[in-house]
Amino acid sequence: MRLNMSSQTAGALLLLAATTSAQLYPGQSNLNHTCLLQQPLLSCPPQDPSKVDSCCIETFGGLFLTTQLWSTYTGGEEQGQVLPTDSWTLHGLWPDFCNGSYTQYCDLTRQYDPIPSPNTTNGLKNGTAVPAYTGPSIDTFLEPFGKADLLEYMNTYWIGQNQDNAGFWAHEFSKHATCYSTFNTACYGPAYKQHQEVVDFFETVIKFQKRKPTFKWLEKAHITPSNKTTYTYSDIVGVLKKKHGRIPFIGCSGQRYNTTEAGKGSLDNGYTSFSEVWYYDHVYGRPQEANAVPVDASESYRTTCAKTKGAIHYYERTKGSENKAKVPY
Repeated sequence: MRLNMSSQTAGALLLLAATTSAQLYPGQSNLNHTCLLQQPLLSCPPQDPSKVDSCCIETFGGLFLTTQLWSTYTGGEEQGQVLPTDSWTLHGLWPDFCNGSYTQYCDLTRQYDPIPSPNTTNGLKNGTAVPAYTGPSIDTFLEPFGKADLLEYMNTYWIGQNQDNAGFWAHEFSKHATCYSTFNTACYGPAYKQHQEVVDFFETVIKFQKRKPTFKWLEKAHITPSNKTTYTYSDIVGVLKKKHGRIPFIGCSGQRYNTTEAGKGSLDNGYTSFSEVWYYDHVYGRPQEANAVPVDASESYRTTCAKTKGAIHYYERTKGSENKAKVPY
């Protein structure tokens, strides 16, 4: 679940509407961008793209969400697609506007998602259809760059559910990475190699992921997966706030607490199955360098979980759905 698009920044929409090219900003240079000469300003408050190099400072989506999932199965177990033990998995790295709103599928010339969701985008003219991608799988884009180690890491920690891993990665790139200013192809200058920004984005996502070992942080506080023990929202968010430095979003799914036997008659209608964490950061300069500054999740949207003491389940993985990771976190 994401924030309502009605709060989207009007200026950002005008910038999108003004350009007829695939780039977020009209007239963006395809010459070499020497980012060492650009002062690494903070991504929020938003910078005027006409006054800074938008390849060196994120001038479109300046609020970064490192999103992680706790799933108990993949749906692809028979094909060997399993979850890593003792670790949450990647969802993505989302570039929201500084006010918490967002856009999606901003460049359909780099649309590699075989199952676009949604199938229309407000990243371009509102309602523009997003065509399903039918070309080579996005995992093949890494081969010319010699990124076998990167691919192995992604196949270990970036796991799709009811979808193959590569299709999930393609969704995250197409929906979110095309809405960064710093991953535009023009930013790579005349030496650009096809799909270079795809590899760059995947490496950046993993940089942010590695800094946020949710499983280990919770384990040290004796919050571990269990089909018997239940946990409390305030304890979970307290641990993750202390480790990250700011309040993350805690997501739950499953049954609402007031529909359970324990919650009968309660006014608490939050969900009870712990399933997602979003860590918020601003960055100095390019997100590729991951010079991040933690910030709080919005006060208006910090959890979908029940807040009653002992209302949250952090379920164990289904038998056969996880393996010990061979690749270090």
